Amino acid sequence: MTSLNGDNKARYVSDMFDRISSRYDLLNTLMSFGMHHFWRKKATSIATNGLTNAEVLDIATGTGDFAIELASKPNVDKVVGLDFSINMLRIAKQKSDRFPYPRRRELYWLQGDALALPFPSNTFASVTVGFGLRNFADIDYALSEMERILIPGGRLVILEITPMNSRFPINKLIKLYMNKVIPIMGKLIARDIEGYTYLPESVEGFLNADELASAMKHVNLDNVNFRKLGFGTVAIHYGEKTK
Repeated sequence: MTSLNGDNKARYVSDMFDRISSRYDLLNTLMSFGMHHFWRKKATSIATNGLTNAEVLDIATGTGDFAIELASKPNVDKVVGLDFSINMLRIAKQKSDRFPYPRRRELYWLQGDALALPFPSNTFASVTVGFGLRNFADIDYALSEMERILIPGGRLVILEITPMNSRFPINKLIKLYMNKVIPIMGKLIARDIEGYTYLPESVEGFLNADELASAMKHVNLDNVNFRKLGFGTVAIHYGEKTK
């Protein structure tokens, strides 16, 4: 799995999320001890701060929690949740039908590829990605696509698990939890140990927080910064399109 790249990685990730979709929300809550709700609220607040009547895109929306949270914001008029996995999107649609987000706001679900976003340039006031960037086959190209569809002054916000320095005792414990405990949880709850072995492997091979900030600057995003949360296990990156 660590050698996956290009189209092979895209197919593998799409198939994996289709398989684990029914247990995805439960396992996210168990794996993060419920903290993913707090992290998401932080990220969506950054994404929507200062906006007015905004149109927002959530990429790799999964079962839709980010998109639904965005749709609850009073300064957001339209949200599109996009994902590769049709099974994830089905759950997102079912979830949004139950959740009391204001119905005057438009919320759409769309199957699509982060490397070929089906939108004109300069479309969205904000673009978010929650725990999805490390799964993309070409991160640099995905970032350039996100920059393309932002309006001038628009904001990209990425919430992602980040590799940690293993020198510190707490980080060693966290890595042990990710590498040993999470695959067992995946096997017992989702009946899919392979998918939840992929998770720690995908984190180990991902950019650290400084490298991701540099990649965002490389696609001409300005005012790039990040905040680490959860003992440094996750980071919220954000930057603006100024041209």
